[in-house]
Amino acid sequence: TGYLTACFALMVGPQGRAVGVEHIPELVSLAKENIQKSAAATLLKDGSLSVHVGDGREGWPEFAPYDAIHVGAAAPEIPQPLIDQLKPGGRMVIPVGNIFQDLKVVDKNSDGSISVRTETSVRYVPLTSREAQLRGY
Repeated sequence: TGYLTACFALMVGPQGRAVGVEHIPELVSLAKENIQKSAAATLLKDGSLSVHVGDGREGWPEFAPYDAIHVGAAAPEIPQPLIDQLKPGGRMVIPVGNIFQDLKVVDKNSDGSISVRTETSVRYVPLTSREAQLRGY
């Protein structure tokens, strides 16, 4: 729906940037329609909030590096492109696992090394491709 991306955009304000990535084009269109009716509409218009059709496992390198990355679907492992797009000093929150999933907090240290901790057990839909989702995973 674009709700969480709009919330992030409102948190960082017009001097920041919030980017959403969704692999279903119809959901991107719906998200943009919803955001245009919300308090975040001006952020969408000025470009500090954007929603794109793409593979979430690949992130959105155009605006990298990011201070923070939130992943709203579970990956079997932490995707390297997302780690690469994280700014030193940045943090990513991502559910990881298949049947059993853990919410991981990934910190990129100032030297570029990565620290990962498990926060809690969770249950999310899988982070997958459009084709796999339409096939029923």
